[in-house]
Amino acid sequence: MYAIVNDVMTPNVMTVKPDTSFEVIAAALRTHRVSAFPVLNEDSRVIGVVSESDLLAKLALGLQDDAVVPGMITGILRRQQLQKARAVTATELMTSPAYTVLPEDTVETAARIMYLRNVKRLPVVDSSGRLAGIVSRTDVLAVYSRTDADIAEEIRTSIPSFEVPANPGTFDVSVMAGVATLVGRPQTREQGHAIIGRARQVQGVVAVRDRLDYPVPGPWEARAGQAR
Repeated sequence: MYAIVNDVMTPNVMTVKPDTSFEVIAAALRTHRVSAFPVLNEDSRVIGVVSESDLLAKLALGLQDDAVVPGMITGILRRQQLQKARAVTATELMTSPAYTVLPEDTVETAARIMYLRNVKRLPVVDSSGRLAGIVSRTDVLAVYSRTDADIAEEIRTSIPSFEVPANPGTFDVSVMAGVATLVGRPQTREQGHAIIGRARQVQGVVAVRDRLDYPVPGPWEARAGQAR
């Protein structure tokens, strides 16, 4: 069972309009204890995201003289940050286009975007770009709240598909604190590696301990290994 964004997202989302003022946004972030708001146009489509870091530029740089800001990166990035420091509305503050996900995307997809783009939340949009919800880092990490029993059962269910011929009972799996340990004797090394790889893909698995009893490589396999 793969959790998707729709399973973990928050459907009711606080939003702001393009002309929402700096002061209103700052107060709303503090009141609702969130780190960002989607910015919606008149059609409820997400046109950007305004975050606490966007507002922080004003406090950090707004009262500074451009020539004496210490450690600022020069060039395009510097100009962008100084523009945010002078911004007074959501349109001027927001990051656009926004990084978004679809409700049917996997939580791994959302987590990958958050990690690579260094964002804490992602607007969830439908196929037309209209806001459907929001998903946070905490939301996607919910996959690690699965019980050990559920994880073990999913791994056991997937193993027979790798067995030729099927031989239930050849393998066993135990899971403790999300760490799966697999024991048994695969018919081939390739089969064993496939089973371990599938176990690693099960949502909620923290790590996999490979305790399989692999068959000794035949002469041809040994020679192929030495050649590599």
